[in-house]
Amino acid sequence: MTRNVRQTHNEQLRDAEVAAEYLSDALEDGDTATVLMALRNITEAQADGFAGLAARTHLGRESMYKMLSRTGNPKLSTLTKVLQGLGLKLKVERANI
Repeated sequence: MTRNVRQTHNEQLRDAEVAAEYLSDALEDGDTATVLMALRNITEAQADGFAGLAARTHLGRESMYKMLSRTGNPKLSTLTKVLQGLGLKLKVERANI
């Protein structure tokens, strides 16, 4: 029996360490749309998806769909709530310039 690639990807993203690394890689890319799509993928991978994250963050499910779209533009405070709801946090490091 062959496994669906998306199903395998979702199973991997349920692991907090894998999700954190995935999001860190997206942040390294520097493209906002890439970061938002990574957050969306992590959210969709969770067993309770957008509905569960909305309940944990006290944000509207529909507004979260819009916020985590390619054209989304979340406030930092909203982004922080989403990350906390996913069991993640932002970390800032000194850049090697």
